[in-house]
Amino acid sequence: MKISMKKNHKKTTSNQNKNAQKRRRKTKKGSTPKHLQRQQKEKENKRIILGFLSSHKNDAFTCKEIAAQTGLWHNMSNNKLRAFLDRLTQEGKVEYLDKGKYRYLPAARAQTLTGQVEVTRSGMGFLLMEEGDDIIIPPNALGKALNGDTVKVRILRKRKKEGRKEGKVLEVVKRARTEFVGTIEEGLPGRFFFTPDDNQIKTDFRISKSKVNGAKDGDKVLVRLLKWEGRIPEAEVVEVLGKSGTHQAEMHAILLKYGFQPAFPEAVEREAASISEEISKKEIAKRRDMRQVPTFTIDPEDAKDFDDALSLRPLENGHYEVGIHIADVSYYVKKGSLIDQEGYKRATSVYLVDRTVPMLPEKLSNRLCSLRPNEDKLTFSAIFELDLQGKIYKQWFGRTLIHSDYRFHYAEAQQVIDGKLKHPMKQQLLLLNQMAKNLRSHRMGTGSIEFETDEVRFELDENDKPVRVIKKERLDAHKLIEDFMLLANRRVAEFVATMFDKDMPPPFVYRIHDKPDPEKLAKLSVFAAHFGYKLKLDDVDYTAEQLNRLLLDVQGKPEQNVIESIAIRSMAKAIYSIHNIGHFGLGFRYYTHFTSPIRRYPDLMVHRLVEQYLHKSFKANPVLLEEACQHCSRMERTATEAERASIKYKQVEFLQDKIGQQFEGIISGVIENGFFVELADNLCEGYVPVHSLNDDYYTFEAENYCLRGKDTGNILQLGDKVLVEVAETNLQKRQIEFILIQRLETKAAKRAAR
Repeated sequence: MKISMKKNHKKTTSNQNKNAQKRRRKTKKGSTPKHLQRQQKEKENKRIILGFLSSHKNDAFTCKEIAAQTGLWHNMSNNKLRAFLDRLTQEGKVEYLDKGKYRYLPAARAQTLTGQVEVTRSGMGFLLMEEGDDIIIPPNALGKALNGDTVKVRILRKRKKEGRKEGKVLEVVKRARTEFVGTIEEGLPGRFFFTPDDNQIKTDFRISKSKVNGAKDGDKVLVRLLKWEGRIPEAEVVEVLGKSGTHQAEMHAILLKYGFQPAFPEAVEREAASISEEISKKEIAKRRDMRQVPTFTIDPEDAKDFDDALSLRPLENGHYEVGIHIADVSYYVKKGSLIDQEGYKRATSVYLVDRTVPMLPEKLSNRLCSLRPNEDKLTFSAIFELDLQGKIYKQWFGRTLIHSDYRFHYAEAQQVIDGKLKHPMKQQLLLLNQMAKNLRSHRMGTGSIEFETDEVRFELDENDKPVRVIKKERLDAHKLIEDFMLLANRRVAEFVATMFDKDMPPPFVYRIHDKPDPEKLAKLSVFAAHFGYKLKLDDVDYTAEQLNRLLLDVQGKPEQNVIESIAIRSMAKAIYSIHNIGHFGLGFRYYTHFTSPIRRYPDLMVHRLVEQYLHKSFKANPVLLEEACQHCSRMERTATEAERASIKYKQVEFLQDKIGQQFEGIISGVIENGFFVELADNLCEGYVPVHSLNDDYYTFEAENYCLRGKDTGNILQLGDKVLVEVAETNLQKRQIEFILIQRLETKAAKRAAR
């Protein structure tokens, strides 16, 4: 719209000229519209400020000094000028220094950094820094960056309150990904928009009618980003997964969101199909034949990939020979083959609530390598001579041939151990269970930490709807297998690390776990104190002992799961590395993963390395090994996130038809805007927003992990037992909202009862 700036210009007033009427609507004769006046004024102020600052490039000035020097104090308040200067700072024209001073920022002096950006659910961005505080990037400064992208950022200023630097994305150097999962919606006829499932992606995508590829309104789809030239990015539909909200579509979407393909490439399947199932006499002759030793497996009832088997036979000296036999995947999967490349890419099997997405094709994972009963199988074994106390006298590692006599599932093995079921393998089970208990007792006495957090599984109906949430029970049969696997993993790592020179061991894949951060431990101590538990952390050597005592004290208490979860969060993350620092959580100086090569790629790497070193071959490249370790650690974390996403989805779905029903739970988290509650019966976690608390105005006290009522003094604190009502569920966002009905028990009451 053009408006003359000449003061004496005469506008037409003819009733017949409608366009002229529109132009002068809300505009007096001969005047400039107010919004244009403001724009002109801002433009002039900007010219004056930048002109002044650029003529004093090396000097910094306060707000008052700039106002006085430029004469802007006549028509602009100090607060308005400061806000104006802050805008110029965000534009990268001016930099903010300490003590409220501003300075001209020429492009050549602007600090730029390149790194990965992380976008939170609230939309705030952070440039992740290896050292020091992350750089804050406000939502309006993210530009076209998406969560995980590698970006170039200009540092704009240092925030006054937090003292942290703030920046603006100048350029997306590399996209973290170009494919996204979400729901397609049709707005006006022929106009489609895509909303990502990932709530860290804060933009919708536009999809032209020619790029929807058969997708309909409300479908769950996989899209590919094509370009981002305008306000929002443009994409095309790659695959239609099904109707949004249906079980199959949502589980498929979770897998694709985290980068896991349910199906294997055809070339990989063809290579797997070509592998012979026969075991040649030549291969048998190379191996230690263990087929005559009583052998069995113990696995979940629905498992098909049996990685490990145990054997036991008495020796003449009163000791026992225990064989820990692991599927010899390395015999079938040759390094560099298509199967190996795909296995490395996946790095792990993924376990959702209703399915397993294997690391290896089914022929290998469920048939050739799986230690199924009544079949001869190729294995890589750790064989020990032990007494009943678990003392080791001899050990041997190498390739073997076994024949599993029986396949137990955990509940069945437990019945045999408890004497409730007769079985030919009863004696072997009882002896191994006794040894496992002694191994565990020794392990706990030397620094292992025993975390026993609750896990859940879902009972699904014929339509895949969850009808029951069941807490998984940890049996002695589980612990039996766990302790012998820990034994094999520890002794294999120790064998390699000490086989020649302890100071110069050959390159190897270790499973390492660093000591916890003292600051996080201090917070855990404060947290535990709110429940009445004392955690003394003065001496780092006694940290494990103190943590075990805490975990033992909370067993069976309502707060058990909350405290164990916080304790786990205070720990460092276990990762794979060639640089051994030991495993803090287990209290082991040497540890690796040897026992699950069907479902973990690092175990396959370990098998290959041990085989090489047994034959005195040292060809391992440490640089490539460390790179593989980092990749496998990343994929392990990603698989865990996918598994948790599937559990959360089913928890929301389980409560979907229970709106208005009431459940007891425990406050599992407190933030400024509300608190989280974990239900006692089914471990579903939901949120109670603070605005739904009508009895008072509540403020957040971070140091006390609570919300406190301003007038009543009522406290809602982490660990309090409460009664809540299911208010709302949102499957798309995977969120549950509760209403607080009643406080049932406070931590103060618990402490008084002790």
